[in-house]
Amino acid sequence: MFKVTYQRYLTMIDQFLGKLLWDKDILNQSMYYSLMGGGKRIRPVLALASAEVVGGDPEKILPAAVSLELIHTYSLIHDDLPAIDNDDYRRGRLSNHKVFGEANAILAGDALLTYAFELLADPGVGLPERQLRIIREVAVAAGKDGMVGGQVSDVAGEGKTLNLDQIEEIHKGKTGALLTASARLGGILAGGSEKQVKALTDYAKALGLAFQIKDDILDVVGNSEILGKPAGSDLRQGKATYVSLLGLEGAEHQLQDQILKAQSSLKPFNEGAIFLTELASFIEQRQH
Repeated sequence: MFKVTYQRYLTMIDQFLGKLLWDKDILNQSMYYSLMGGGKRIRPVLALASAEVVGGDPEKILPAAVSLELIHTYSLIHDDLPAIDNDDYRRGRLSNHKVFGEANAILAGDALLTYAFELLADPGVGLPERQLRIIREVAVAAGKDGMVGGQVSDVAGEGKTLNLDQIEEIHKGKTGALLTASARLGGILAGGSEKQVKALTDYAKALGLAFQIKDDILDVVGNSEILGKPAGSDLRQGKATYVSLLGLEGAEHQLQDQILKAQSSLKPFNEGAIFLTELASFIEQRQH
């Protein structure tokens, strides 16, 4: 049942992306290359599932949900650049800047970010007051107090010894902020109650940390061919991770704790959040 529902969401997302007008100029080619290069679509899937769990129609919020994938993709393009993570591969293919050059990669990321807010402002995604609330929340989550701020702290922490609280703060911004915004986007636009949105927020915060812990574990034990990029890149860059601080076994325990925390946050939905419960398990068990 989980795979069927996940595939239903993926089909909705990819069909919407396929309808976007992609010109043949180099900017659009660069955007398209990274956006359609695979990926789990966790953020838009989480938004659609959150809309559905509060009783809404996921189709109605689809443009807003897809905007989250554009923001995520822009961040990956910029992450891979030589000035940040200097990764030559992403999802088993050459990174954007290795194909289109650094200038075009930077500009493609910029264009995806601004295009995301064009989609968020689509008049059909929800009541204006809900839409305005979400536009602001996504902007905060993607910006200096969210994803970008987390990235800055991550770069600044390279080669330094950080404690667990410092690592968590980095990843609450770098990974967790946009995941939390994804769940809140679906819940708010679909008309969820404040109690429901709070439950989705708590779920997504724990899920965001679990996602990052799993990334840290896979960087040590993962297969480069399955990951789609070289394993061990965090170690080579001197990054502080859950594994470097706690060891592999300690990181595994932290992962399990966050997964259980995420799943227990869904109690207000009773049996109505089976997909989100299983999504947490999927994050825990993923191999890439």
